[in-house]
Amino acid sequence: MYKLLSFFLLLSFSGFAQQVSDSIFESGILIRSIENPVLEEMSGLAFSKNHPDKFYTHTDSGGEATVYVLDSLGNEIGKIVLKDTENRDWEDIAVGPGPDGKSYVYVAEIGDNAGVHKSVKIYRFLEPSTIEKKITVKPEVLKFTYPEGAMDAESLFVDPLSGDLFIVSKRDKKNTVFCLKSDDFGKKEVVATAVGKLPFTSATAADISQDGSKILIKNYFKIYYWDRKQGETVADALSRSPKELPYVPEPQGEAIGFQPDGKAYYTISEKRYNIHPVLYRYPAKY
Repeated sequence: MYKLLSFFLLLSFSGFAQQVSDSIFESGILIRSIENPVLEEMSGLAFSKNHPDKFYTHTDSGGEATVYVLDSLGNEIGKIVLKDTENRDWEDIAVGPGPDGKSYVYVAEIGDNAGVHKSVKIYRFLEPSTIEKKITVKPEVLKFTYPEGAMDAESLFVDPLSGDLFIVSKRDKKNTVFCLKSDDFGKKEVVATAVGKLPFTSATAADISQDGSKILIKNYFKIYYWDRKQGETVADALSRSPKELPYVPEPQGEAIGFQPDGKAYYTISEKRYNIHPVLYRYPAKY
């Protein structure tokens, strides 16, 4: 209890618990508490393109090699088991284009708290056409390294316009944005390209709207937002100073995702201090 009280006092006194009054999004609305013990360590959130009122999530290190399907009210309705795959440390999930322009689910095994893994992986599989209680898929695997050695990261998004993949580091003083190409899948191993630095640290989750015009990156205390202008690259958009959006403080918030039309974003935390994960929705003001 003391640790829990100290956590929220820290947030309050540091100003992190304040809502952003001039934001283009409203304050968070509590949707529901997730009490399924299997989902206590949710570390990613991405809305489906094929099933717009459903989203994908997963647990992190040591969890099942499974992507869970939830509806927008937080009810679990299905799961997708990744065949011949281990969940060493899955940290984020994204939905984006793949071969032939079809919609794919991307799972990022990029967690590396101690910075000891020379290479890390991203899995992808074709979005299912139907939601079922349980299906099994064989994912493609992209193995990659960073240009200056091992790094910890927890954030992934896939540009719906170019198909490029973007990873955001976590532990450097100014987090680094790295890029991979969609056609890097199938190669033996590739090196990610650094394309920019961000004015904050400890990034834990990211997403991009399905039309590619809005980008979110969060850390444990704040949510940052960029508008992307027509014809602009992701790197160009992220080179500008971000806006801060409303955020209900979470014990260990490591997941964020836009709803398909970009008119709301959702967050959810891992279970900490005996607090069950809570799904929040933040609607746009206009």
